Amino acid sequence: MTLAAAGQPVAAEGRWWSRLALATLALAALAFMISLAVSIGEIPIPLATTAKAVANRIFGASFELSRIHEGIVWDYRLSRALLAASCGAALALSGAILQALLRNPLAEPYVLGISAGASTGAVAVMILGLGYGVLTLSGGAFLGAVLAFVLVSALAAGAGGGADRIILAGVAGSQLFTALTSYIVTTSANAEQARGVMFWLLGSLAGVRWPDVYLAAPVALAGFAVAMFHARALDAFTFGVDAAAALGIAVNRVRTILLGATALMTAAMVSIVGSIGFVGLVIPHAARFVVGPAHGRLLPASALIGALFMVTADIVSRIIVPQQILPIGVVTALFGAPAFAIILYKARRPV
Repeated sequence: MTLAAAGQPVAAEGRWWSRLALATLALAALAFMISLAVSIGEIPIPLATTAKAVANRIFGASFELSRIHEGIVWDYRLSRALLAASCGAALALSGAILQALLRNPLAEPYVLGISAGASTGAVAVMILGLGYGVLTLSGGAFLGAVLAFVLVSALAAGAGGGADRIILAGVAGSQLFTALTSYIVTTSANAEQARGVMFWLLGSLAGVRWPDVYLAAPVALAGFAVAMFHARALDAFTFGVDAAAALGIAVNRVRTILLGATALMTAAMVSIVGSIGFVGLVIPHAARFVVGPAHGRLLPASALIGALFMVTADIVSRIIVPQQILPIGVVTALFGAPAFAIILYKARRPV
């Protein structure tokens, strides 16, 4: 046995332990940030009180707590933090999937026109009253997002398919639904409705409750499962459609499944929290710097970093301006744009 051969098992074992340690550290950091998000607010709540409130509700413990504190922890802040984590994970996963499928480092969830469609659906319910009594704002946004994805997919298929056609169809769909939204707001909205639409379009976690978490978390988990099942296919797609087909991958079927999963995750998140940019664009690039390009590692890393980023952004949105909560989309853009500039600078290649 050569020295190199003898060292291979040890190296593999070292890599396994290092990945486990990194994953454990990331999960611990996420748990801590969620706890911190629950504790920070207009009424500060100690971490110990947060832990007791969760123990009382989940494990049936009997710690004596103020009803106000327990209500704030359970009914408002914890649901908000968990939704932020679910949203960040889903958007980051969607970005990682699209960047592989479309072979475009600038691809992100909103390239499919989903965000613009969701905006139109939400505005149609809020201002025009379509589906009043049946559809909520989130329900209208979800239907608009699905409609946008169907139209963009049909346009891309009619144009011959392919990654470039999908991107072009997404740009066209985004412009169409953005124009529809602007038309409705301009012609039918009063000043108060226009402000409400603008706040929603910037992204907001205000008013989030447990039913929203019960939708967002399973969708994010399902999307993660689908993506991980196709991790090797995504590795192949990064080398092109021909390379993926040569490896025996059913290109059209796999691409349809993954695009559908991306559309579902994005539509669900946008329908709940509004448009939040840069998460799906920046986080996958950051994850590649940490774990490399292999999707078996990239997808979990993107989900964890995305969840951490969104929970942190939510905390910042509540403390950066005294006695005022910024739309979370503003915070993600303020941090995401410089971060993406740094990533581009680090990834530059000499000519």
